[in-house]
Amino acid sequence: MRYSASEKLEIIRLVEECHLSARLTLAKLGIPRTTFYRWYDRYLQRGEAGLQDQSPKPKHVWNRVPDEVKRRVVDFALRETELSPRELAVTFTDQERYFVSESTVYRVLKAHDLRLHCYQGSQ
Repeated sequence: MRYSASEKLEIIRLVEECHLSARLTLAKLGIPRTTFYRWYDRYLQRGEAGLQDQSPKPKHVWNRVPDEVKRRVVDFALRETELSPRELAVTFTDQERYFVSESTVYRVLKAHDLRLHCYQGSQ
């Protein structure tokens, strides 16, 4: 269940003011201690603003191919038009020392409308 910032603040105040231990209070409220202490740390660091919902989207996608590498794949494919996507991926990985999969090569070339030119040998 998602809690609003005001609900989180109310829970923090309740835990702070309750005569019971934090562990027992949180158990009665059904809130995991790890969740509460994450909220509490953010509250101590940033005040009420720290309780606003955080974006669940990661700021960096670990497996995204950088634009520079995509450009190099396109350039490579334009030079090596007789190679299939699999052959392009293997050769690019060997020569450029950067791993790209066959599906990555396919997606990059398709995004640049190059797949028909580069795939004629594999169809």
